[in-house]
Amino acid sequence: MGDAAVAEPSDFVKFWNEVLVPKFIKWKHVLVGGLSRHSDAVFPRLEVHPGERVLDAGAGFGDTACMLAERVGPAGEVVAMDCCDAFLDFGRKEAAEKGLKNVDFVVADVEIYPFEGDFDMVFSRFGTMFFSNPVAALRNMRKALKPGGRLTHIVWRDRADNPWLSSAKEMVLRHLPVPGADAQTCGPGPFSMADEEMVRAQMKAAGFEDIVFERVDAKVRMGDDIEDSIGFQIALGPAGEVVREAGDLALDRDEEIRQDLTELLKPHVSDDGVWMESSSWMISARNPG
Repeated sequence: MGDAAVAEPSDFVKFWNEVLVPKFIKWKHVLVGGLSRHSDAVFPRLEVHPGERVLDAGAGFGDTACMLAERVGPAGEVVAMDCCDAFLDFGRKEAAEKGLKNVDFVVADVEIYPFEGDFDMVFSRFGTMFFSNPVAALRNMRKALKPGGRLTHIVWRDRADNPWLSSAKEMVLRHLPVPGADAQTCGPGPFSMADEEMVRAQMKAAGFEDIVFERVDAKVRMGDDIEDSIGFQIALGPAGEVVREAGDLALDRDEEIRQDLTELLKPHVSDDGVWMESSSWMISARNPG
C-alpha cells in the first residue's frame, strides 16, 4: 500500500478536503481530546492481539491508529487509511514522536480501495456514519479481512442520547432555515447508524456475521469554555451544517444565536471545560470468509 489514492477523488471527498478539513483541524482539541472518555471506554474492550495486522478505516488524525499500533506491538502492523491527507499528517507526527515503526498512513477512500483480504481486524471510530454508501463501504471493509477476521466500529446512537450535538442544532433552527435537499454535507450524518435494526440489516447485507451491539455512555468535552464550545458548534456537526448553508442570514443572526447557545451551555460548564452527555454503539462483527 502506498501513500496515494487509487482513483480521482469524488466530489464528496473534495468537499471534505476543501471545506471540512480546515474546520476539523481547528477543533481537533474537541474531536480528539474531547472524545477521550469514549476511547478510554472502548479500547480496553477491543479484541486486538500482538502480531496482528489492523486497518484503521477513516483514521482521521491517526490517534487511534497509534493506539492500535501499540497494542499489536512490533510484530504487528497498522494501516491508517483516510481520504484527507491533512488529517493523516497529525498521525505521522504522533507516530514519529512515539517511535512507532509499525503504522503506515495511506491516503485513500475506504469505500473503493482494492483490499486484498489480509487484515485480522478492521477498526473505525466515528467514521462509518459518514460513508456515502454504507453497505458498499461495509462490504469493501469486509473484503479487507481474512476469513474469520473482525470488524469493530463506533457510531453515535440517537439524537436524544447525544445532546452535545443535537441540542445545538435545535437551538440554531430557531433562527435559521432547515438546509435544502441540495445542501453540501459531510455525508449521511452523525446519527445515520443510530438505529440498531437498520445497521444490523446493512451489515448482514455486506456479508458480516456474529453482529453484536454494545452501548457506551460517556461525557464529551465540548470545549475549553462556553465561547470555545459555541465556536465548535457553529463550525461543525449538525448545527454547523445549518449555519454554513444559511450563509449571510447566519451572519445577520449571529449575535442572537450565540446568546441562545450561551444559555444552553451554561449548566454544563465545569472547572475543566464544558461537558455534555453522549452515547455511542460499539458494533462488532466477523467476516465468515
